[in-house]
Amino acid sequence: EYKSYLRMWLVPVLLVSLNFNVVVSYFTEVPAKKELCFFDNVKSGTKLSLTFEVAEGGFLDIDVRITGPEGKVIHESTRESSGKYSFSAHVDGDYRYCFSNTMSKVTSKIIMFNMEVGDPPKDNANNIDQDHDILKDQVNQLSNVLFSIKHDQEYMEVRDKTHHIISNSTNTRVVWWAFFESLVLLALSLGQVYYLKRFFEVRRVV
Repeated sequence: EYKSYLRMWLVPVLLVSLNFNVVVSYFTEVPAKKELCFFDNVKSGTKLSLTFEVAEGGFLDIDVRITGPEGKVIHESTRESSGKYSFSAHVDGDYRYCFSNTMSKVTSKIIMFNMEVGDPPKDNANNIDQDHDILKDQVNQLSNVLFSIKHDQEYMEVRDKTHHIISNSTNTRVVWWAFFESLVLLALSLGQVYYLKRFFEVRRVV
């Protein structure tokens, strides 16, 4: 059930907080020798955050690259199992997140990742009601904490299911190996009995 759930091509879940920040959570599959990219179009000064976790496939590793509108690499890492990276947009435009599985020749990778987009920078000239701004900032902080807790819960759920799959796989291999060893021991025992029987057998000379 879990594997079929993970192998759904793309399952987006949009979560909108009280301060209108948007967190987009995905489960997606990155085929072998392929690279998948996603992007956000934001204004300069907007805070962006990417969190990812490799849930299944191979050695649970993936290459990650974040580039800006000018093609400049903002962040790049190789063979990562999980990670989190936050930054502020330096110019207006599309910011691209790419997951590369080109190092794998056969195995696809299942990844879960979140893309969080903060509010665009505010014009101080429009901040008339200071009390309202203070209250809104407090609500924003509370909302960010709630989203952080929710993400941690999702992260732990994925890790738990991943470990469950690995545990079941290991248990199955141990059972089959024990069964194979039992067959080998049975065959050796029968062989020894047969050999000893033939060794002590009294042969008649015709």
